[in-house]
Amino acid sequence: MKKERHVYLNMKTLKEAREILFESFFLSDQLDTETVPVPESVGRVLAAPIFAEISSPNFHAAAMDGLAVKAGITFGASETHPKKLTINQDAFYVNTGHVMPVDTDAVIMIEHVHRRDEKRIEIEAPVFPWQNVRKVGEDIVATEMLFPQNHMITPYCVGALLAGGIFSVPVKSKPKILIIPTGSEIVDWYHIELQNLKPGQVLETNSFVLGTLAESCGARFIRHEILADDLDKIDQAVAKAVDEDFQIILILGGSSAGSEDYAKDAILQQGDVLVHGVTIMPGKPVVIGSVKNKPVFGIPGYPVSAIIAFEQFVQPLISHMLGQPNQARDTVLVAPTRKIASKLGVEEFVRVKLGKVGDRVVATPLPRGAGSITSLTEADGVIRIPNHLEGLKDQEMVPAELLRPLSSVHNTIVIVGSHDNTLDTLADQIKSTYSHLTLSSSHVGSMGGLMAIKRGGCHLAGSHLLDTEDGTYNVSYIKKLLPNKNIKLVHLVFRDQGLIVMKKNPKNIKGIEDLARKDISFINRQAGSGTRILLDYKLKQLGIQPGEIRGYRDEEFTHMSVAVAVLSGTVDTGLGIYAAAKALNLDFIPVVTEQYDLVIPNEHFESQNIQILLETINSQAFKNRVESLGGYSTQKTGAFIDIE
Repeated sequence: MKKERHVYLNMKTLKEAREILFESFFLSDQLDTETVPVPESVGRVLAAPIFAEISSPNFHAAAMDGLAVKAGITFGASETHPKKLTINQDAFYVNTGHVMPVDTDAVIMIEHVHRRDEKRIEIEAPVFPWQNVRKVGEDIVATEMLFPQNHMITPYCVGALLAGGIFSVPVKSKPKILIIPTGSEIVDWYHIELQNLKPGQVLETNSFVLGTLAESCGARFIRHEILADDLDKIDQAVAKAVDEDFQIILILGGSSAGSEDYAKDAILQQGDVLVHGVTIMPGKPVVIGSVKNKPVFGIPGYPVSAIIAFEQFVQPLISHMLGQPNQARDTVLVAPTRKIASKLGVEEFVRVKLGKVGDRVVATPLPRGAGSITSLTEADGVIRIPNHLEGLKDQEMVPAELLRPLSSVHNTIVIVGSHDNTLDTLADQIKSTYSHLTLSSSHVGSMGGLMAIKRGGCHLAGSHLLDTEDGTYNVSYIKKLLPNKNIKLVHLVFRDQGLIVMKKNPKNIKGIEDLARKDISFINRQAGSGTRILLDYKLKQLGIQPGEIRGYRDEEFTHMSVAVAVLSGTVDTGLGIYAAAKALNLDFIPVVTEQYDLVIPNEHFESQNIQILLETINSQAFKNRVESLGGYSTQKTGAFIDIE
């Protein structure tokens, strides 16, 4: 019988769900204690307070090179009345760290000593008791508490423990987590050749991502073999896990409302569902259950949803078990470069790229799909939109949680505008020489790039806007849209733009005119992109109306996305650059060679980072890499273009 779909009737806010979680489980006393050698204890949490066995230092030690003396015999010494001391009778040579001789309590620094002969010295100033001496217990006193229980050992702690005569410590065992990946569509990456991956099959990655996240929190994980969408098998795996020594069980996938989502049912078979559905996005379908007083989670299958569900629920639970505070990320105030819409009643986690432009940190939103793992790998921060707001205004300062150090944000060159494959090459070339510097590009089309410059949202923009009146690129648009901005226009590349088609061109497409054929499906670029302007210009020349083209209103934001749409068979063709077609082994029908330039406001032009960028694009190494991509000419790369 076909399983009915779940309906989210009683979703909880994030605050409510976390309160339920921590009220339901008291896990801090469920961990065993183990003893580990001190050098291997870094990152572990102490299960008991630690007291020093010995003092450090455990003898009076010279803190300077010089002569050890009884301080009293030096009193009265001055430049006008120097005192003479006898070596090995009144004064004894010592080096830093040496045991102080009996009946001495100070060290005269060697540079303050005047040697008269082999047996006598002269001093012109007194020393006071214990001057330049490390007394017994100066650092650590035997029996004093070095660290309390629940203290996490750091590399610095290792030195203190060993110096205090502690060579092994009792620590809490790492919480043990079972991760059960489920889904009839997922396959193990180490069991399949990529060429044998069939449509509908998905490489299972979530268990490894969440498992390593668990390890970074101080836990350890065991990965169960993949289970198909079969309630009985999932139920058996959970039942076995709760009877073993696992503290937390994660069921990956199957937490949503579909007919083959079994996480909730598997929990209900043996225990209680405490929460099903939380008003966060991504991560809404998360399930929190209790089976024999152990927390069992149903984690959403989309990667970003899975990560956010883990970070909001599982990670703080692990910290709680280890007696550690849940570490909050550092935040910084940022200005979104455009409006960010959101749904009322849902707390949204928006991944953003960050960069310091002028005196502000600007935030450019990344794709918001729950399945876009790259929206996290490319993100510098996360903006949380509260559930009582419908979104954020552009330029309105809001806090962002940092995923990278603020120093790296300050060392980021922000480029917004048209997509081009050479920007990835440029980013890598810069990084290879200047490891502290990052080039962050966001693809919003050429017009979007110029608007970002106007709003102060980037350091430079990539543009290839064709003036259909005179055939020039970019200059007329800069004059029209940025009339009050002083701009430097730098040529990056000439590139071949054309129609990307399947290998061997099965539909026999010959040019733009074929887009009006009824048997041709097309994918367009977004409005405001240079590629879209070029297409509209060509259609006007040919007398073709946009409505005649099947797919004209379907849009992608990058040339590679257009190429992927063709490769996957979603469409027959799309307008893009030759390098994108070559990268995916597709065929290419040339339409035009166009000019792609960098638009740089004067206020950023003289900065060190922009000068490094210009130095890089003028290098032969960069030009050679660009030429190897195919479809590019670097004949005028780095040249300045007059816009007066």
